[in-house]
Amino acid sequence: MSIHIEESAVVHPTAVLEDGVKIWHNAQVRENARIGKNVIIGKNAYIGAGVEIGDNCKIQNNAMIYEPAKLHNGVFIGPGVILTNDKYPRAKNIDGSQKSADDWDPVGVEIFDGASIGAGAICVAPVKIGRWAVVGAGSVVTKDVKEFILVLGSPARPTAYVGYDGRIMNKITPRIKYEYE
Repeated sequence: MSIHIEESAVVHPTAVLEDGVKIWHNAQVRENARIGKNVIIGKNAYIGAGVEIGDNCKIQNNAMIYEPAKLHNGVFIGPGVILTNDKYPRAKNIDGSQKSADDWDPVGVEIFDGASIGAGAICVAPVKIGRWAVVGAGSVVTKDVKEFILVLGSPARPTAYVGYDGRIMNKITPRIKYEYE
């Protein structure tokens, strides 16, 4: 195997790429990012400084993965997904000065093995997405998602249990209370 990087992609020299990585047109991989084996990074995707991506992940076109995100093995990131990193975003400080990197503490999104984030979803850090969970397209995740759960909506709410293949197993009844509520 080998690594494939399209000519228009920008990969920082300190980024670590494992065997089988494919990086497509206009993607950017920032300094000290760690990309595991057989990862596909789609067109126009952004991978922030120090982001960790496990083996066999797929990051679709136009996804934005901001540091300090961590994706475990086999994670799917749909087109246009955003993983944020600032719990209290502001352009300026209280004194009116422009904020710099020293004026905030980045927080990350962590996504565990096999989870899938649907197209256009936004995960507002800090959140954790459990193993084999599914975040539906267009959802806005503001709280942790348990493993094997499908969440939908804005804000995302648990809707069903899903199996390893991502298919709904049985509906969650309204009588069950979750940490999300």
